Amino acid sequence: MVIFPDAHRSAIFGDNIVSTSQPLAAQAGLSMMHRGGNAVDAAIASAITLTVVEPTMNGIGSDAFCLIWDGQKIHGLNAAGKYPEKWKHSDFKQYKTMPDLGWKSVSVPGAVSSWVALSRRFGRLRFEDLFEPAIRYARDGFSVSPIIADQWKKQINRFAMFDEFQRIFTRHGRTPMPGERFRLPDHAESLEEIAKTYGEAFYRGELAQLMVNDSLKNGGKLSLNDLEDHDPTWTDPITTEHKGFQLHEIPPSSQGIAVLIANGILNELEDVLDHANDVIKIHLEIESMKLALDVTHSEVSDPSYMRKTNDELLSDTLIRSLAKKVSVNKVSRLPIRQTIQSDTVYLTSADSDGMMVSFIQSNYMGFGSGIVVPNTGISLQNRAAGFNLTKNHPNCLDGGKFPFHTIIPGFITKNGNPISSFGVMGGDMQAQGHLQIFRQFTKQTMNPQEIVNAPRWKVSKDGTLLVENTFGQDILDGLKLVGHKVLKAPYGTYDFGAAQMIIKEKNSYVAGSEPRRDGQAVTF
Repeated sequence: MVIFPDAHRSAIFGDNIVSTSQPLAAQAGLSMMHRGGNAVDAAIASAITLTVVEPTMNGIGSDAFCLIWDGQKIHGLNAAGKYPEKWKHSDFKQYKTMPDLGWKSVSVPGAVSSWVALSRRFGRLRFEDLFEPAIRYARDGFSVSPIIADQWKKQINRFAMFDEFQRIFTRHGRTPMPGERFRLPDHAESLEEIAKTYGEAFYRGELAQLMVNDSLKNGGKLSLNDLEDHDPTWTDPITTEHKGFQLHEIPPSSQGIAVLIANGILNELEDVLDHANDVIKIHLEIESMKLALDVTHSEVSDPSYMRKTNDELLSDTLIRSLAKKVSVNKVSRLPIRQTIQSDTVYLTSADSDGMMVSFIQSNYMGFGSGIVVPNTGISLQNRAAGFNLTKNHPNCLDGGKFPFHTIIPGFITKNGNPISSFGVMGGDMQAQGHLQIFRQFTKQTMNPQEIVNAPRWKVSKDGTLLVENTFGQDILDGLKLVGHKVLKAPYGTYDFGAAQMIIKEKNSYVAGSEPRRDGQAVTF
């Protein structure tokens, strides 16, 4: 039996919708559509506001990916940054794993470039207008929401040695309480510079120079050339299919391909699934995801360094060979994979003209690297921690290279028409969450809030199966009987990520927002 908790949330219907993980950010996005902006304007304004009101997961120094339905077709935007050119593998001889704090963990931040690229290509409003809510909250203050206050408190000891971080994100060493008003004045000034220069200050101007100065002062190798050379890439998404629905993901170096591989394996097992009970269906999803993640962590990296092409990784030959490894009554034992942690913000928006946006932005491990550039409020991601140090591995560290990326926006179409924009935050949980939400969606029995509310499972790096206790004891016992090492966790535990979802109806939209977080879907 599956238990659906009373999450006190209902699906939201409307013509113009924004759904994200913090209410002030969702409302900031919707305010842009009230002004005559479109879904892209709303998404950018929400993303910028999230750097202020949810600093525990993202910042001005984040990376970002996006999928956009422009009314005619779907576009992908990759705004991840490369590792500074001057870093070499030999600089890390003393390390067994990549550092996840300090300048060695920082790649070129790409989020600002995503805001610029999206606005230039699809936006209606002035670029500066999109910054108004974020600048107001940063300067005048915002009330910290409960989940974010908890995450803030739990992370703070990790950054005790970073003086500028402590100055910006604590008050006399203390993190804010739920409901406490918090101000980020340095952050406001940086956003003003980015807004009035269309991002130039960040990559070629005063803010760029301040980042480089701090890097050189503290053992980093970020240069002005690294920042000037950064350019987000428009790309075609990669795709899988189930029951006539197409799921679209950003191609490598992101982990989105893992979802496609897992879904392909399950499609090969469709005859078994048709006659399986609920326990075996979940078991087969888990086993398919484990194999897909194993392939992804072995092969996916900066596309220029991959040994196999996307087509080869998604080929019938490889998918069928993986499907043969799946047993109905036995659990596979795979090598322990690299630890991947992530804290991320995801948002989705849709407007009455038919535009839909799926957008994700992240500092990676919570606040990121711990680096806050002095007098700017710019907290920098630690995306370079996604590299490994194994020689000859496609994802081995090198200067001028994209690291393996966890963040993935999702989008569903059918017969060339937009159906849903969605995403799930949280490291390894992102690919696993996408698979669970997509397969649940294709059953066509739930609205988006019910899909988002539904209990989730997660395969941890050592093979332990984390499950939310809302699955019910019969399913937990059944999974143990098959051979899974099951660890039950309370509903809402951070391990299971956070989702947002919009589904297109005939004449409007319906949205759901994650009850495990502070988020909100808003509409008019």
